[in-house]
Amino acid sequence: MDQQEWLAWQFEEHRPHLRAVAYRMLGSLSESEDAVQDAWLRLSPADTSEVENLRAWLTTIVARVALNMLRARRTRREQPLDEHVPDPIIDPADGTNPEHEVLLADSVGLALLVVLETLTPAERLAFVLHDMFAVPFEQIAPIVERSPEATRQLASRARRRVRGAAPVPDADLTAQWEVVEAFLAAAREGDFDKLVAVLDPDVVLRADFGLSPLSHYAQGAETVAAQALMWARVDLTIRRALVNGAAGAVTFKDGRPFSVGAMTIRNGKIVELDFLGDPERIAQLDLTVLGD
Repeated sequence: MDQQEWLAWQFEEHRPHLRAVAYRMLGSLSESEDAVQDAWLRLSPADTSEVENLRAWLTTIVARVALNMLRARRTRREQPLDEHVPDPIIDPADGTNPEHEVLLADSVGLALLVVLETLTPAERLAFVLHDMFAVPFEQIAPIVERSPEATRQLASRARRRVRGAAPVPDADLTAQWEVVEAFLAAAREGDFDKLVAVLDPDVVLRADFGLSPLSHYAQGAETVAAQALMWARVDLTIRRALVNGAAGAVTFKDGRPFSVGAMTIRNGKIVELDFLGDPERIAQLDLTVLGD
């Protein structure tokens, strides 16, 4: 095996880890793949003879690329943040694809990714690398061009934001499904009171249909219940699915994928509903895992 073949083999060994870093940084599956590919393009011609830890070196490269992507994204954002839903990872209701397990480690639900979107690029990088991947601040500091102490403060601010805004979901998947089924049944029956009963009083609804007028943000059990009754009148086929490892659903209209919905459930109540219905982004999702 020559040097180039060895590097290619090593890179493939680290690819799942690099995708996980990029996904937490970017919340976009396509951009994550671009960031990982960029890391390979930088690795291929590089002299790595003095690199002691290739995994750490590649992690730094992916982080730098993702940081630049985040900064560019902030300057061109057209959609309000409170309506934006990151790319979901879809699995069949009966279990997670092994390929997705690294991506979803540490319970990276959509609700958490939504909060990460509100951080500055530097805060997000510091929090993701340190809190999720245990990268020392001394290694993160050069990436964000700050001192290790200033980098520690970035992560600390991010941590407070995440703890204050990202709901920690119930871990029991069976219990999650019971709540989801109760919600869907109440919507089908048009029972407003039953809908309100499974919703947290401060429940948040985030619907991302791109730049369409359908995109909106709503809060409060009665407001969200009314929205659910409205959508229940649309002729949609609903299929259960795991969305970022939690109970959720994929809907189809006239046989075509229409939306992906994730429900964050805490203490037996739905505290957050995140729906992605942007046709362009839906078309990029791999829904073949759901079968026919």
